[in-house]
Amino acid sequence: VHYTGTLEDGSQFDSSVGRDPLEFTIGAGQMIAGFDRAVLGMTGGEKKTVIIPAAEAYGERSDDLVVEVSRDELPEGITPEVGMILMRGNNVVTVIAVSETTFTIDTNHELAGEDLIFEIELVSIK
Repeated sequence: VHYTGTLEDGSQFDSSVGRDPLEFTIGAGQMIAGFDRAVLGMTGGEKKTVIIPAAEAYGERSDDLVVEVSRDELPEGITPEVGMILMRGNNVVTVIAVSETTFTIDTNHELAGEDLIFEIELVSIK
């Protein structure tokens, strides 16, 4: 497929335009559930626009995923700053607050809580 993903305010967060089409297997868990469902039943060359609710995309934002962490957990030489992006395990997290002894990270996906709009073109089926 070729796709362009935008938010309700019109801002674009991802697109395959200008790149090779995205290849995936429907139902294999490679894509968000709503995208899988949107492509299911399409035929080669078909285009459509779908709105995928947050629950079928990256889920709703959760305050439980905002965590205060001791600065001792950072590698030496790293100073946390608001807006800094860090890796915690296999997750990308954002620093949202900093104090002398701790910092607070938001582990929600950056698109959590957002309804996503996709323009999808099914290029081919293998």
